[in-house]
Amino acid sequence: MHHFNRSELNQHMRIHTGEKPFSCDVCEKGFYQKSLLNQHMIIHTGEKPYGCDVCSQKFNRKSNLSKHMRIHTGEKPYGCDVCCQKQSNLKRHMRIHTGEQPLDCNLCGKQFRKSSNLKLHMMSHTGDKPFGCDVCGQKFTRKTNLSVHSRTHTGEKPFTCDCCGKRFILSISEIFRNT
Repeated sequence: MHHFNRSELNQHMRIHTGEKPFSCDVCEKGFYQKSLLNQHMIIHTGEKPYGCDVCSQKFNRKSNLSKHMRIHTGEKPYGCDVCCQKQSNLKRHMRIHTGEQPLDCNLCGKQFRKSSNLKLHMMSHTGDKPFGCDVCGQKFTRKTNLSVHSRTHTGEKPFTCDCCGKRFILSISEIFRNT
């Protein structure tokens, strides 16, 4: 059993009383601990002190860097009780089973399961297409779409039909994704 000193007890009791004596000067959000306010301030400063040694992507919290590292290590520490797949982000994965789409577009109200899909969707409103073809100048919202498009210039057909040997620019999954 943990024994609190007076200062720790006062701080702990704020959880129950709802007292939040530390507030953000920027957005006025309140916190019951000074350390939580300090953590919060990174949102406003844009500071990202934690960098990935593999790809140089930066993060505002050490915990976000740790989660990101699973991309590089392939670690999937969580097992889904519904489909038994191992997952790196079980909360997000469960949305597949529940149908939950907690992220809303603030312009049209369309809902999304993943923030990356919302970000891509926002490009439909802004017209932003950051990936451009070096050959013809056509622009794309996704890097993968640019890669597929580039094959029209190179003639590369990396996918082969198992039945007849004919070669294609798109894989079976890409063909069905685009229909």
